Amino acid sequence: MKTQAYTLFTCLMLATSPLAAGQVYTSTEHQFELTQVASGLEHPWSLAFLPGGDMLVTEREGRLRRIRDGVLVAAPISGVPELVVSGQGGLLDVVLHPQFAANHTLFLSYAHRSSDGMTTRVARATLEGDELTDVEVIFEALPRSGTSRHFAGRMAFDRSGYLYIAVGDRGDKDRAQDTGDDAGGVHRITINGEAAPGNPGLGNDEINDTLFTWGNRNIQGMTVHPESGAIWTHEHGPRGGDEINIVRSGTNYGWPEITYGIGYTGLPISFHTEKPGMAQPLHYWDPSIAPSGMAFYTGEHFPRWRSNLFVGALKMRKLVRLDIRDGKVREEEDILTELDERIRDVRDGPDGSLWLLTDSSNGKVYRLDPVQ
Repeated sequence: MKTQAYTLFTCLMLATSPLAAGQVYTSTEHQFELTQVASGLEHPWSLAFLPGGDMLVTEREGRLRRIRDGVLVAAPISGVPELVVSGQGGLLDVVLHPQFAANHTLFLSYAHRSSDGMTTRVARATLEGDELTDVEVIFEALPRSGTSRHFAGRMAFDRSGYLYIAVGDRGDKDRAQDTGDDAGGVHRITINGEAAPGNPGLGNDEINDTLFTWGNRNIQGMTVHPESGAIWTHEHGPRGGDEINIVRSGTNYGWPEITYGIGYTGLPISFHTEKPGMAQPLHYWDPSIAPSGMAFYTGEHFPRWRSNLFVGALKMRKLVRLDIRDGKVREEEDILTELDERIRDVRDGPDGSLWLLTDSSNGKVYRLDPVQ
């Protein structure tokens, strides 16, 4: 009887599971199904698509994994640079060189520890089969500190081939307003790690050469607008005040001088939401959703979603769809709330699908498919 009862319970759970066969999810624009492509990942953080159909997934615990023919390869890719797993730090983003098909070059961001403390690093490497070779550190945020928070780490290439790197304020908010400090901003470099031409700090001793923006708290989403080519980001506020911003050279985004959030104690961080010379967000959330991962959808599977912005949410455990026109959010929709999983990354796949990573000790890779 116990076995029969367990079998019945299991069948009921499968029948009511969000991933039960035939489960259809509905948004205001499309119906879709959710396909689980991989599971068993330990806090996956980033997803990249290789030519030919394979995928790379970073695990915050320090492993780079490959999905081949729709199956997670058991052995991690070797040659990952030395890193530290501490608090919010570990192996973070992976992005491919714009000419990856020809040169097999990729870039990893990660936390690193030395006797001076911890920081955010970026390494360039060559992927040869299931091994990284020619690994070279091309960026290191200074000064280091002892905290294990706000490493940021999101990266993206612009259309000119320059690499943008987000570095968090490392849990010390005042560092974000110090342009002689690498924390709390976006850096723009060449693939060799040099300051990119045109950076606002070149020729200015008061601004670090690689800094492109400052006043950023902890950017966890970065993507390229499919039409304008501009770099878009979102960042965590404290209690409230998560922001979406468009990255513009030499711009101060205000943290912590202006914010739409309050401190975790419930007390104000600033009494100002705007000040001269500081940019306003394109959009903000209050209360906080803890955004992570972001992508514009450009595929063919969901034509009415095309050019919409999709944002994952960790705290609120959902996927957010934003229809943004003329610099304003015209529609905001919460999707996959019933999945009840922390969405860590969102990617626009070359196959026309939208892809997600979930953040847990049994993290998953999901694909959104249209209902046939």
